Amino acid sequence: MTPPATARVLVTLDEHLARAAADRQGALWKLAERGRALDANVVRLPPGAGVAEHSDDVLDVLLVVLDGEGTLGTPAGTEPLAPHAVVWLPRTSRRSLTAGERGLVYLTAHPRRPGLTVAAAAPAAAPVPAPPADGGEPPCALNRVCAGCGRLCGERDARFCARCGDALPG
Repeated sequence: MTPPATARVLVTLDEHLARAAADRQGALWKLAERGRALDANVVRLPPGAGVAEHSDDVLDVLLVVLDGEGTLGTPAGTEPLAPHAVVWLPRTSRRSLTAGERGLVYLTAHPRRPGLTVAAAAPAAAPVPAPPADGGEPPCALNRVCAGCGRLCGERDARFCARCGDALPG
């Protein structure tokens, strides 16, 4: 029999953020408890930085601005972000974030993505044609794979992961 879970304080964000180096960016804190059904991150974007326009087809995300300021971009326009703003990012919505002159620190929370599973191999598909002689190999996208959560970022110029806020490699 599994014992019931125990509620507890994980972090005091004021203290944690005060200890983080002023120039540190990306994910400053992540919920990492075993057996959780929720993911949460505290992300810092430096002044002028942003998260390129993207959408998530699976999860709704709740975003709470903790410090700084910036803008939320949507197909309908932009909305200002200031401390204590609570933003709902419904699944399938197109959105971007841009930090203002003071940077932007925010918390995101969303259901944890289901883990990868091993399934039976799909039926064989038609063979992939060889690339044209002048085309070479397809480009490597490893610089767009987040080391923190494994998400492949669809935007070629993304600097931060849209899911967890970690800086992308290269």
